[in-house]
Amino acid sequence: MKQYIDKGKKDTRSGFGAGLLEAGKADSRVVALTADLKGSLKMDAFADAFPERYFECGIAEANMIGAAAGMAIAGKVPFAGSFAEFVTGRVYDQVRMEVCYGETNVKIASSHAGITLGEDGATHQTMEDIALMRALPGMVVINPCDYTQTRLATVAAAKYDGPVYLRFGRPKVADFWPDDLPFEIGKAYVLNEGKDVTIFATGHMVWEALKAAEALEAEGVCAEVVDIATIKPLDTKTVLASILKTGAAVVAEEHNMAGGLGELIAGVLAATAPKPLEYINGADQFGQSGTPAELLAAYGMDAAHIAEAAKKVMLRK
Repeated sequence: MKQYIDKGKKDTRSGFGAGLLEAGKADSRVVALTADLKGSLKMDAFADAFPERYFECGIAEANMIGAAAGMAIAGKVPFAGSFAEFVTGRVYDQVRMEVCYGETNVKIASSHAGITLGEDGATHQTMEDIALMRALPGMVVINPCDYTQTRLATVAAAKYDGPVYLRFGRPKVADFWPDDLPFEIGKAYVLNEGKDVTIFATGHMVWEALKAAEALEAEGVCAEVVDIATIKPLDTKTVLASILKTGAAVVAEEHNMAGGLGELIAGVLAATAPKPLEYINGADQFGQSGTPAELLAAYGMDAAHIAEAAKKVMLRK
């Protein structure tokens, strides 16, 4: 099994902050807006470097999205950031009409996503945001796995012409993405070659998938791990090539079952190459307060549960 080295625990929101600063240095059109969450979204360095290009919108997310759309029409490349729960569900109409229907070049920067937000509990642990953003015509949906990939994805989003939803989180997780591996929107990455079962994973679940593959290897199971960093557009070519090779798959995501990556891959397979799938996700329930590790274990979303799902789905081949 290919080994990935944890370069140190970092939060993916800091990867966004570093990528935003890098994008701002490369392109003077890049601007940043936030809803009273500059520190939480790690926009401090950008705001310090480019104070005239940073806009504090207060706790008024709908106004922020409208302002971002207007700036995009004026030729800017705006990153509008808030907590995932607020920048999707709270302002869905504005994102739908002013960003997607209006075809404006707005980047939605979504922090504190998923159950690993932790102790803030169900009110802030959005587990429906991918489904909401996937449903919008023209919206690209990116869910990077670690600090380095989030930094690279942010720079790529700044260069992309069109609406982008960029999802990242609060906890410090393994930073393992190779520094010399570029990021491409719309590309899935085979992180470990395997022949017995595929584990498709996205976001924080990618590291859990790699740990699960390591545990499976000790039991004689060769698992292929595929990082689905871009959920929309999905790299169907890589997805199909992997599952046709292994014959069965697990889909691991920090999101509810409805409208997530699991249903997306199931739809692709149903239309082209039906194969057995098992799902690791938040099912049909809200989160609760706890540490990220406690919650992943309690909701059956950690490496141990991924490994068990892989062994289960192999029996269905």
